[in-house]
Amino acid sequence: MNYQDTAQQIINRIGGKDNILSLFHCITRLRFLLKDNDKADRAALEALDGVIGVNISGDQFQLIIGNDVAPLCDALLAKLPGVSSGGAVQHDKRRNPVSVLLEGLSSIFSPIIPAIAGAGILKGVLALVVAMQWLETSNQTYQILLAISDGVFYFMPLALAFSAANKFGANPYVAVALAAALFHPAIQALFKSGAPINFMHLPVPTVNYASTVIPILLAIWLLSRVEKLIDRIMPGVLKTMFVPLLSLVIVTPITLIAIGPLGIFAGSALSGGIIWLVENAGIVAGVVVGGTLSMIIITGMHYVLVPIMINNISTLGFDPFKILFYVANLGQAGAAFGVFLRARDKKLKSLALTTSFSAVMGITEPAMYGINIRYKRPFAAALIGGACGGGVAMAMGVKTYAFALSGLPGLPALVGPTFLWALVSIAISFVCAAVVTVILGFEETVVAGVSPMSVARTEEKLFAPVSGELKPLNALSDPVFADEIFGKGLAIYPTSGELRSPVNGKVESLFETHHALALQSDTGAEILIHIGIDTVKLGGKHFTSHIAAGQSVEVGDLLVSFDLAALKAAGIDPSVIVVVTNSEQYGDISPVKVQGDVASRDAFLTLTATAA
Repeated sequence: MNYQDTAQQIINRIGGKDNILSLFHCITRLRFLLKDNDKADRAALEALDGVIGVNISGDQFQLIIGNDVAPLCDALLAKLPGVSSGGAVQHDKRRNPVSVLLEGLSSIFSPIIPAIAGAGILKGVLALVVAMQWLETSNQTYQILLAISDGVFYFMPLALAFSAANKFGANPYVAVALAAALFHPAIQALFKSGAPINFMHLPVPTVNYASTVIPILLAIWLLSRVEKLIDRIMPGVLKTMFVPLLSLVIVTPITLIAIGPLGIFAGSALSGGIIWLVENAGIVAGVVVGGTLSMIIITGMHYVLVPIMINNISTLGFDPFKILFYVANLGQAGAAFGVFLRARDKKLKSLALTTSFSAVMGITEPAMYGINIRYKRPFAAALIGGACGGGVAMAMGVKTYAFALSGLPGLPALVGPTFLWALVSIAISFVCAAVVTVILGFEETVVAGVSPMSVARTEEKLFAPVSGELKPLNALSDPVFADEIFGKGLAIYPTSGELRSPVNGKVESLFETHHALALQSDTGAEILIHIGIDTVKLGGKHFTSHIAAGQSVEVGDLLVSFDLAALKAAGIDPSVIVVVTNSEQYGDISPVKVQGDVASRDAFLTLTATAA
């Protein structure tokens, strides 16, 4: 990859420099915060060499890159002077608080993950060495290696202080000074004395800040607010000296007196909740979380678990949930390997094998986006594999003893009393996903042995089920439809509340809440129609069905009536979404016109199939 050329093309296709507010990267993704996501040309970005896929999670516009993400990010930032590389950004977009939380956790933890992953692997290797009795814990070599492996975990608040300061917009060096004060020998001596501690007659609880996560995040957030306040009122000539001085003198005592103990309590409560869930819901928790974790990772919500897992490992010595990341990743690897086993096209077999290996090593995006989601059934197989492996892992109480990449390089982090069962659960996830993929099969977009000159192209028209304004799927707020996980299609913002059949065919299924249904056309197109975003929560209210499963329908037949005014009054996006769920069987699915209004029963989608 030519990083400079690719970087410039990304800037051009993402809406230009002026559309980019901030950029940082994790292990495999470029994470942009854009002024307007609609200005980005998703199709053009996905077509770029080196871009595996595009995803929108909350307010983040993400490009899945893979192993080249770091140098490509550097090349982009070099072309974007003044663009924040993960720091605090001020802009006028009204942002979802959940999106803000997820983006914040992602940008704080992503920079330090290489350090804790590398140290975590070494920590696991040391555990294996001791278990095999190759070294005694009293050995000086062991002690030095232990310091190397455990140092970043023990002084976790210092690393987080620097990273969080960059995110919240505080001075990172002042943030480190605050964190360092918590470890100073004078403070530690007071804590170890056992006597009551007071600061200006206010009690200071005895707290061990080593390896903690939440207290320092709260403290640096407060520091960023205090710094800005003092900076606004302090004369310019005095700012360099007195803004840091007053910020430290104000925030550090507050941290010792209130924020630190509150953070420790919150961390203990979260850790205790996970332990309780594992102890009381064991297999069920493993099946549910193991089977859905890949979808959680797609949304970015897995970053909520990162501080909890790190806190558990740092304070308890283990984490009971981290194993589910291993089984989810190996499920994706197994599904891609199943594609390799079953595919006939040589290029697809090669891509599937390569991405399967990457997923086994802990990097799942190439397999997930490049293979499994694209062919749909393998993605379902990956979820099934994750559920099977997760159930076994939770049933046997598998624990992770260090934070590392969730793949084969991270196996040393699992070394301990449950190591054998960890290997079993991971193997089950991989094998189940591969077997289910082979059994379910998938439709290859390219059929090996068929020359392009020897095929004929057939077309089918889908007719608009409602009147209204056309919308591309990527304009929808629901990432499942926007990312075309179910297939390609189009949405219509309706002007009436009557949903009519877009095809001649039959009703395959009808949801009990009547907000969604599946049709199959006489020519084999499998069509999902979904009325509104998140309308399942209405439980069928405002919807009336006029059909039954198995019923034959013709173009224009009334399928469902819905109260459009009531949906709008409830603050619900009433967009009618039409998706071709067997999109892989078609060489092309394109709108008759890209934008504007469409009338019910007008042709609005063209399906072009390739047939021998």
